[in-house]
Amino acid sequence: MALKQHKDDQVRFDQQVDNSQAYVLPFIENTKTIAHGSNILEIGCGEGGVLLPFAEKGCFCVGVDLEKKRIDLANGFLEKEVAVGKMEFMCKNIYDDDFVERFKGFFDVIILKDVIEHVYEQEKFIPFLRKLLKTDGQIFFGFPPWYMPFGGHQQLCQKKITSVLPYYHILPRFIYKGILKMAGETPDMIRELLQIKDTQITIERFERIVKKSGFKILCKQHYLINPIYKYKFGLQPRKQIGLISAIPYVRDFLTTCVYYTIG
Repeated sequence: MALKQHKDDQVRFDQQVDNSQAYVLPFIENTKTIAHGSNILEIGCGEGGVLLPFAEKGCFCVGVDLEKKRIDLANGFLEKEVAVGKMEFMCKNIYDDDFVERFKGFFDVIILKDVIEHVYEQEKFIPFLRKLLKTDGQIFFGFPPWYMPFGGHQQLCQKKITSVLPYYHILPRFIYKGILKMAGETPDMIRELLQIKDTQITIERFERIVKKSGFKILCKQHYLINPIYKYKFGLQPRKQIGLISAIPYVRDFLTTCVYYTIG
């Protein structure tokens, strides 16, 4: 039972803009001044809405995504900003030599909003990002911990029962796949959800990778109710209780979203 934003590109873009303006940008500004002349990269930028509030502050923004369709949408939605050189969108793999050569040590901030949970070899990926950062640059991560009720992104499912059933994504792979098939989900949907199961990331694992990569956590916020749920379900964002947020592993089951900046 896909939500409206899963089907309507304009709605999805507008929600990206609003969420970025209200939550992502202010969170980053806790530890990094965002001003005219700042260089911003978003990896997995989709329709580009997250970057618009940064461009409006005078930043130069680059968005990359592996889906050409979504880059085409970004170039359409933000045609004016692209035309005047405020923004650039490309269907590109950041590991490509020409991308690294052009943007080595270039960015003040790199944004990964609901992306890291889709990335393979996160232990390789996170330290690689240092190549693209200025010396004092920072990286923003926002993601749903794997063990939270919908950490498998099963809300994307087309069938009502599989889209609203919590926690079943943590079952053994063959059982999870069997439930999805029995419910009538398409092969493409099953493939996407199993990919997320392969790349699952918890709060604990994320923090271990950050530390091993030589980064420091500069700011973090755990949410009981993800800010994006305001648009999806009409629920007001709510920060996680401090006591719960401090308990390793338990917090993963009760925290629907985490924000981090590292540097």
